[in-house]
Amino acid sequence: MMTRPLTTALVCAALGLASHTALALESDANQPIEIAADRLDLDDQAGTAVYTGDVDMQQGSMQLTAVRVEIERNAQGEVSTVTAHGSDSERAYLEQKPAPDEPVAKGWGDTVIYHAAERRVELIDNAELHQAGDTFNGAYVEYFLDRQQVHARSDDDGKGDQRVRMTLTPRNNQ
Repeated sequence: MMTRPLTTALVCAALGLASHTALALESDANQPIEIAADRLDLDDQAGTAVYTGDVDMQQGSMQLTAVRVEIERNAQGEVSTVTAHGSDSERAYLEQKPAPDEPVAKGWGDTVIYHAAERRVELIDNAELHQAGDTFNGAYVEYFLDRQQVHARSDDDGKGDQRVRMTLTPRNNQ
């Protein structure tokens, strides 16, 4: 999926997004969150925001693109989950830089869910993760950002069957 430049930025201050919502680099947490979309439906009392139409979300080194992005906040006003949905022709896409000396990790899925408190990403249906030269494919791929740990399986709770495939690249080839 190609990333697009932010054409209309909407700073999420109205959502009360907490600074720890960054996906990787510590410096990301201090960066503003910018979201561009065709439409926003915000319910501040419920703690939800739904962005639709060519959504592009960025904070520091983290970039998320999708057709639809739903953001949920907890009672303290902190982001608890970010759920991104792709379309029939294009998967949701997430990238982030785990550390200054590591390559960008990239993930695709029909659905991408980021769990802020756990710093965990779920890639669901047509899932693919590229991390440090290695690739992981399957129906479901789970990535723990802090531990850089990956779990993959061939089904997503009984729906479909996509064999898990992995390509490991020797570290001296990177």
